Amino acid sequence: MPPHVRPGTQRGRAVGLALSTPLAYVMTMPHTLKSVGYLAGQMLIAMPQMQDLRFSRTLVYVCAHTAEGAMGLVVNRLFEALTFSDLLTQLGIEPTSECEPIRIHFGGPVEAGRGFVLHSTDYVQETTLMVDDGVALTATIDVLKAIAQGRGPRRSLLALGYAGWGAGQLDGEIRENAWLNAPADEELLFGREVDRKWERAIAKLGVDFNMLSGDSGHA
Repeated sequence: MPPHVRPGTQRGRAVGLALSTPLAYVMTMPHTLKSVGYLAGQMLIAMPQMQDLRFSRTLVYVCAHTAEGAMGLVVNRLFEALTFSDLLTQLGIEPTSECEPIRIHFGGPVEAGRGFVLHSTDYVQETTLMVDDGVALTATIDVLKAIAQGRGPRRSLLALGYAGWGAGQLDGEIRENAWLNAPADEELLFGREVDRKWERAIAKLGVDFNMLSGDSGHA
C-alpha cells in the first residue's frame, strides 16, 4: 500500500510556498521522536517491487513517526520545474552575494506546494523540529531568508511536498516488505550525487539489491 497522499500542486505551475509543518503531531512530539520502535531519523529505502511509481527507487528520510502516523521527505528526487533563484523571486526574497543556491527536491506527493528545509543542526529556530542530534527540519520563511543571506545551515535541502502515513500504515508497509530501513548519514541526506543515493543506502546495509525480492524481509 503506498503512502497516504492528497492532491498537490502540479509540476510546472508556480508554487505558492507555504512553509509550515503539515501534521500537528510533528511539532508536539519532541520526546517521542526517539521512542523505541519508531523510525524518526531513519532512511526508508523503497524495495525494487514498489508498485507506486511515485516512490520507485526512492529514499525517504523519516522526520516524524508516532502511533498517530509518520511524515518523511524523499531525498533522492529533484524537482526540475523550479530553481532556487526562481523560488526566491516568487517569495520576494533578495539573495545576497553570500547566497549559496540549494537544489529543490520532490519531497513527496502530499501538498506539493508546501516547502520544508531539512538541514544540519547548526541552524535552529523556535519552530525547528530536531529530528536527531545532527538533523533538523524547519518550515518557516525565515530559513530561506537566512540561506539567501548566507546565514543558513551548513548543509540543507529544500523539499516541496512530503510523504505521509496514517496510524500504523508505515509499520504495515514495512511488514509487507515495501520498504527497508537504514541509518541516515549526511551524504545520503545532503550529498549531490542524487542518482546514486538509493544504491548507496542499500549497500550500507550490505545487501545486493539485484537479489532483493518481495520475500526478502526488512532490516
